[in-house]
Amino acid sequence: MPQPAAPTPRALPRASVLDTLRVAGTVAVPLLARGLIVRRPGAVRLAEAVDGDRRGVRLFQRLRRTYGGGPLRLRVPGRRIVVLLAPEHVHRVLAQSPEPFSPATKEKRSALGHFQPHGVLISTGADRADRRRFNEDVLDSGHAVHRTADAMVGEIRREVAELVDVAARDGVLDWDAYARTWWRMVRQLVLGASARDDEALTEDLHVLRATANWAFLHPRRRARRARFLDGVRRQIARAEPGSLAASMPFAHVSDRTDPEQQVPQWLFAFDAAAWASYRALALLASHPDALSRAREEIAGRDLSVPKDLPFLRAVVLESLRLWPTTPALLRETTAPTRWEGGRVPEDTLVLTYAPFFHRDDENLPEADRFAPELWTGPRTEADWPLVPFSAGPAECAGRNLVLHVTSTVLALLVDASGEDGPRLVGRHPLDPDAALPGTLDPFSLRFALGPARG
Repeated sequence: MPQPAAPTPRALPRASVLDTLRVAGTVAVPLLARGLIVRRPGAVRLAEAVDGDRRGVRLFQRLRRTYGGGPLRLRVPGRRIVVLLAPEHVHRVLAQSPEPFSPATKEKRSALGHFQPHGVLISTGADRADRRRFNEDVLDSGHAVHRTADAMVGEIRREVAELVDVAARDGVLDWDAYARTWWRMVRQLVLGASARDDEALTEDLHVLRATANWAFLHPRRRARRARFLDGVRRQIARAEPGSLAASMPFAHVSDRTDPEQQVPQWLFAFDAAAWASYRALALLASHPDALSRAREEIAGRDLSVPKDLPFLRAVVLESLRLWPTTPALLRETTAPTRWEGGRVPEDTLVLTYAPFFHRDDENLPEADRFAPELWTGPRTEADWPLVPFSAGPAECAGRNLVLHVTSTVLALLVDASGEDGPRLVGRHPLDPDAALPGTLDPFSLRFALGPARG
């Protein structure tokens, strides 16, 4: 008796050619233009002018209404790409990383390989497990306050005090002054006090990251990369107290680890933290109730003593929700996977467009307002996916360290600003009673920190 034929696996819904072009023109091309590895300020300014990320959210909402919950396959020649439209699918992909959803996509490998070819983000298998363990050890991932935070906070306080003096002299705090101070601070936190003024080191990294924006379209700058990694190696060898380099000898290391190639990612991540903290300062400057809560949190505290600052951490997380510094979370399937809508083959790029889930006003009541309470109450895995640091086994290992550093910087700036500041100057404030913009250019923000004049 003949056996019944096996059912043909269902195919995923496929976007039309026109909708695929809309995704490319509204999301992919603008993100590439802004720079995925290092931002191009002119392109960011233009994205703010046209409120680019809000356009992306509206497009993805329309795709969900048209095609359902997905995953939705795009019609891209030469590359299988699906986009996620349902929260449960985001949870699944992030929870099941790195297998069968690997963070080491072809696109990431071609970009990050310019300056960290053995970095954990583009590693697989045993190499990834080894390097992930090293990162977690050095970054003290499981603790809200890093084990060496006493020394770190001392360095942060000195740099912020100097920044406040510069702002008082100039009458304004602008991005250039903030970024200079930020990088002096970060070089000390990561590599040690002797790296404070080593601008050549981070300039090399900046050039390599700018090249990485072009991914496989630009040849490797091998001599520049070798010089940069040699500089990192020399600083690591000093293991200066209070730096992440000083924690490295006590971390798990094997012949797979390549410790110096994990450092570029820490520096890279701190660059994004600068944008997030500067935007967070704008949120505080524009929301009097939040500024009052921040003052209450630091009132009577000795800010030279490391402490977790839950409300200010929530402010930074809200900055990252409202304006994600990693808008595209990429995974690549290492095996076929099955979904309600059909089968996804191996070697498929899976895209989570973070602004869609962070600012989806059809499902998230707080989508377009400043809502730090999202981060101060209990959250579960079943909650709507707010993923500023990704999530699951591949969540950013530096999450707690970044949040402690950024919240400490905010605390010191709020403390130094007195009763009148910080205040946004030279532009309209972010109105607490109106929808916040989908895109916010940090490079054009300017603040007054001292007493209001007149």
